[in-house]
Amino acid sequence: MSENRVRRVAEQVKKDVSQIIGNEMKDPRLAGITSVTDVQLSRDLRYASIYVSIFGSDQEKEETLQTLIKATGFIRTEIGKRIRLRYTPEINFFLDNSIEYGAHIERVIKSLKEDEKSENDRSSEDN
Repeated sequence: MSENRVRRVAEQVKKDVSQIIGNEMKDPRLAGITSVTDVQLSRDLRYASIYVSIFGSDQEKEETLQTLIKATGFIRTEIGKRIRLRYTPEINFFLDNSIEYGAHIERVIKSLKEDEKSENDRSSEDN
C-alpha cells in the first residue's frame, strides 16, 4: 500500500481521535489537557498505535491512560463512522513523554547557561 495513503489516514485518525477525546468523551477521569501527539498505522491499516501526551501528575496520567484504554471500543466505533475504510484499525494507546522530556532538557540547558554566566561573572570580578 502507498506510504502516502498510510500517512494521510494516520493524520486523519490523529485529528479524529483528538476531537473524540476533547469533545465527545465525557468521562471525569480524563485529565484536562490530553493531546494526541502521533499515530502510527501498520501498512495494511489494520493496527493503530496512538501516542498521547497527558498534562498532570503521574496518577492523573495513569488514570487517563487507563480510561482511554477502556474507551478503545467507543473510539474505534467513532473512527469507523468518520473514516471510510474496509477495516477499522485496532487501537492501542501509549503514553508519550516527549513533550515533558523536552521541557526537562530545556530547564537543564537554561540552568547550565545560568551557571556558566555566574561563573563568568565571578571570574571577571577576580581580575
